[in-house]
Amino acid sequence: MRILKDFKLPKFKFPKMKMKGISEIDEVKLDYEALKKAEENQEKAEKIKHYEPTTYKTMKEIFKRSKEKYADNVFILEKFEPKGSFKEITYSQFCKDVIGFGTALTRKLKLNNDRVIIIGKNTYHWYVSYMTMLCGAGIAVPTDKELPENEILNIIERSRATAVIYSTKEAEKIKKIVDAAEGVKYFIQMNSSQEPDGKFIGLDYLIEEGTALVDGGDNSFMDIEIDPDEFKVLLFTSGTTAKSKGVMLCNRNLAENINAVSAYVNLKEEDRLFSVLPLPHTYESTIGFLLPFAVGTSIAICQGLKYIVPNMQETHPTALLAVPILVETLYKRITATIKKSKKDGLVNSMIHVTNALKTVGVDIKRKVFSEIHDNLGGKLRIIVSAAAPIDAKVGKWVQDIGIMFLQGYGLTETAPIAALTPEFNPKVGSAGKPVISAKAKVYNPNENGEGEILLCTPTLMLGYYEDEEATNEAIEIIDGERWFHSGDVGYIDKDGFIYITGRSKNVIVTQNGKNIYPEEIELLLSKIPEIKECMVYGKPDERDTNNKELIISVKIIPNYEYIEEEYKKKMDEKEIHDLLWNKVKEVNKQLTSYKAIKYMEIKKDEFIKTTTMKIKRYEELKNNK
Repeated sequence: MRILKDFKLPKFKFPKMKMKGISEIDEVKLDYEALKKAEENQEKAEKIKHYEPTTYKTMKEIFKRSKEKYADNVFILEKFEPKGSFKEITYSQFCKDVIGFGTALTRKLKLNNDRVIIIGKNTYHWYVSYMTMLCGAGIAVPTDKELPENEILNIIERSRATAVIYSTKEAEKIKKIVDAAEGVKYFIQMNSSQEPDGKFIGLDYLIEEGTALVDGGDNSFMDIEIDPDEFKVLLFTSGTTAKSKGVMLCNRNLAENINAVSAYVNLKEEDRLFSVLPLPHTYESTIGFLLPFAVGTSIAICQGLKYIVPNMQETHPTALLAVPILVETLYKRITATIKKSKKDGLVNSMIHVTNALKTVGVDIKRKVFSEIHDNLGGKLRIIVSAAAPIDAKVGKWVQDIGIMFLQGYGLTETAPIAALTPEFNPKVGSAGKPVISAKAKVYNPNENGEGEILLCTPTLMLGYYEDEEATNEAIEIIDGERWFHSGDVGYIDKDGFIYITGRSKNVIVTQNGKNIYPEEIELLLSKIPEIKECMVYGKPDERDTNNKELIISVKIIPNYEYIEEEYKKKMDEKEIHDLLWNKVKEVNKQLTSYKAIKYMEIKKDEFIKTTTMKIKRYEELKNNK
């Protein structure tokens, strides 16, 4: 998903748009008892600081508990055939497969403390593989399947991996690096029952072999003791500004994330999470996998980005983990469709009406906006966005139509969640409040209270892999505590909520010493429907012979589909450039003069991106040279 050329959601269709008018809404009885109860509930919500958190130390502990408590619950829903139906796999079956696989890896292949690459799309066997590592079979090295062969080989070599677990679609790519990957003893293919053939072996075969040992009384895998602080996960970050670093995590980091998030979000057994983000990213693998597993929730695996809408309609999820570009795309597609059907005025009116009713304890949003909800599966109650700031307007709109919108904040180094907006106090626009086990502060704040965000949390990484210098730069000991320099710039309000305004490494410094954070300008530009994506950067002023002065510049990918529909014609390049430049000039009116955009470039191809859909700025700027 680095380039995301396939990020094209199907159009949302509202063929008849039977949005209810106020006169059509069923009679609502506002008796005194209902109002009193609403007031009481509001008072209770205001007093809540957090839910009762869990106190786990390892995933092995969680695994044993969920194995017994949720045995009959559905855990994974997946389509193993493109045009087939979703197959349901229970907690019992999943745990049985994990134990079988772990027994085979440790007893037959003798992989105990080995580094194991896991590479492939989101699939059942990815979940099995990762959980097996966390429960004692080795050190997991989740790897982005979109990486080219040379980068995969580099990670194999850097991590000193002795085994690679890969999905069927990556088979050809893996075969090309077999000879070069001299240190790898086993290449284990998912969804394969292949018996040992040189270095190749099937994962299903190993599960069967291990299960046979377990049935014969071998409990060695489950008897493995887990040290909470032992190095168990190695994640190579796909950074936006520099070469990837290896982040070392332990069981405690992951367990504490589950403890912390469970205090702010009440995920239930009857919930169903929709998995669309790549599992190699710790946001999805921890919050989108380990957290649901800990509370008995089911997970529906999306077939791919272009299947988001139909898969949601098939599986009826209640929760969605997302990144801003996904939420914003959904928002733009839905609102554009509503506008086209000339129902935008009615929808806006109903938002005001339903918001007013909700203040007195009457929530009819899901009923009024049922057509929108039906397009998202009909049961979606919560969206959690993370990985980057999002326009507050988008988050508020999500809440206005009856879906709880939460914003999370963290980094791979914090495994990942360090802050989150609690569901009982969702402050839209903020990056969240430090989770109960974490602390945050602003380092060297300016006159506006802005500075680098520092984090102190039990979820903080062990350090960077084989890079003591980088570790010491990132982690500072203050009053005996480990504080992480996030590299994010922002401020903290009086209620303790964090607001991110930029990234320190992205800052544009003008010759007169002004600091400009491109993210601030990009958020304003993202509100323009004619703009699909953009990147603001500093470009040397050609008039400055010393190349010291930078002018604020922007690369824009136009929203060609919207432009053609809105302006009823197909524009040429000059017309599109002139249209967008006029839009940019309108944004400039909202900015101080030194922040104003002075150069614009239309970008014809997609931005190079990380697995969480953030633009790799350093690569984009490198391409400028």
